Amino acid sequence: MAKSQTQQQQLLVVVSTIIVSFLLLLSLNAGVAQGKVDRFFVEGQVYCDTCRAEFVTRLTEFLEGAKVKLECRNISGQGDVTYTAEAVTDKQGRYSIPVDGDYEENICEVMLAKSPREDCSEVPNDPYTRMAAKVPLTSNNGVVDPMRPANPLGFMIKNPHPDCQQVFKELGLVYMLKKD
Repeated sequence: MAKSQTQQQQLLVVVSTIIVSFLLLLSLNAGVAQGKVDRFFVEGQVYCDTCRAEFVTRLTEFLEGAKVKLECRNISGQGDVTYTAEAVTDKQGRYSIPVDGDYEENICEVMLAKSPREDCSEVPNDPYTRMAAKVPLTSNNGVVDPMRPANPLGFMIKNPHPDCQQVFKELGLVYMLKKD
């Protein structure tokens, strides 16, 4: 009887070892599989810059139906485009662009593509605007969250809102409206 109890204990140890080994192998395999395909979500908002300020104010109107384009270019060589995707904004002016893959050796940026409003369709062309929409699309930078926020992007309105001077005054900024 003592012999059969010892055999049962040995069998229990062997079965437990096999189960634990299987679970470890399964979890290790899942981790490797996750490392092969990174999935990111580039998210941001698009607005109508009603004061031509190039930043969000209390008079800002977020745009539904605006089109944005994500473009990744290789940082070495000629800067060839390696990835592009487009998205359209919802009622709050928000968009989300799913991206599969790691683009560590790329510069990725979101750009304004098309405005739903004819009176608010000018794309700012200063260098700061392009820099403001850069997003890192790699998991090798210490960021764990797959959501990658892009700064808000704004189309400029043709004629500024009449209350813009007051808004700038509230912000402690000097506002000078160009008169043509």
